[in-house]
Amino acid sequence: MRRPAFAGLLAASTISLLGSRMSLVAVPWLVLATTGSAAKTGIVAATEAVPMVLAGLFGAPLIDRLGGRRVSIAADLASAAVVGSIPLFYDLGDLGYAGLCVLVAIAGFLRGFGDTAKRGALFTQSVAASGVDMTRATSLVDGFSRAAGLVGVIAAGALVALLGGAAHVIYLDAASFALCGLLVAGLVRVPGRAEKAEKEPYFQALRAGAVFLRGDRLLLGLMAMLFATNMFDQAFGSVLVPVWARDIYGSPFGIAIVSASFSVGAVTGNIAYTVLAPRLPRWSLYSIGFLIAGAPRFYFLAFGAPTWAIIVLGLVDGVCIAAVNPILGAVMYERVPETLQARVSGLGTALAFGGMPLGSLLGGWLADHGVRQALIIIGTGYLIATLAPFAGRFWREMDRRPAPRQEEAMAATVA
Repeated sequence: MRRPAFAGLLAASTISLLGSRMSLVAVPWLVLATTGSAAKTGIVAATEAVPMVLAGLFGAPLIDRLGGRRVSIAADLASAAVVGSIPLFYDLGDLGYAGLCVLVAIAGFLRGFGDTAKRGALFTQSVAASGVDMTRATSLVDGFSRAAGLVGVIAAGALVALLGGAAHVIYLDAASFALCGLLVAGLVRVPGRAEKAEKEPYFQALRAGAVFLRGDRLLLGLMAMLFATNMFDQAFGSVLVPVWARDIYGSPFGIAIVSASFSVGAVTGNIAYTVLAPRLPRWSLYSIGFLIAGAPRFYFLAFGAPTWAIIVLGLVDGVCIAAVNPILGAVMYERVPETLQARVSGLGTALAFGGMPLGSLLGGWLADHGVRQALIIIGTGYLIATLAPFAGRFWREMDRRPAPRQEEAMAATVA
């Protein structure tokens, strides 16, 4: 019963992400094809990101109360219905721009609940039951996610051309949500939720997560840095790359080049990191990896680098960034008690993803005034953000694995 829990959660998350990566190509391309506007493309991306952030911010106490497994299943099955309705209404001729924004917003809200549920105690309990080292477990999740991203963007680009449009590709994302929900329901069996979470008032539970996060300087610093980098990544992936691909190649082929080369490098680097993770220094891999994998790709696209150079850079960037997500996950799971995982993860994710709506809007607005200038401006912002880990000694704490905190001490802290 034990090991299948982690394997089931890993499989479910990977399949769901495979579909989401396909939609990450299909939805912006659908908006660009039907409106021709980079700004409207950015608005659609922001419309999904805002509810997702809010769900992570305010939903964690409800997830604790209802149980992560139950919320994950319900959110995924509901997401399948909502996401599937996008191409359905498009085929019926009833999907206008406003309708697309509404459906994307609902999908983002549901995804926020589902992702927070999976990242919280559900993940911690599954890993504990499996006996896998936490750093290695987060590395496995990241590796499978990178592989899903690689397959997803390549498949999406090919299917958009094969099916004569982007809308029908979104059906596959809906199917992936349905399968994810069924896998969690059938395979992910973990101990029941804590009695404390059932009785704790909503706002007290929300405050407990905020107090804990505010008191941990490293976690707060990581979330602040991720606020900026996710904002710039969102502008890059949801607007700037699709517009660049349209202008240079006239098809999603350019999106596939950028994303697939990056994913190949990330999968390769992740394989090495999964094997060596417990013995490698986290701070060096995180700070240097982020610095190399961040700003250069913006400048390569802005200054017209040839296709082969973009592919090589993508491979290098992927290898360099491979350790970042596993390190982030391991630091979070090691420093936060299990009873606070959902609410701290939800609040931390909301802070880290809080810049994404701004990134979509900023990327769309700047791209309408020239994609080259937009890439230079946003790439420079990314460069500044990735210098943060070199600015304070507390960042080095990610190399120190703290002993598990006692829940009694935590109760006194948040009282």
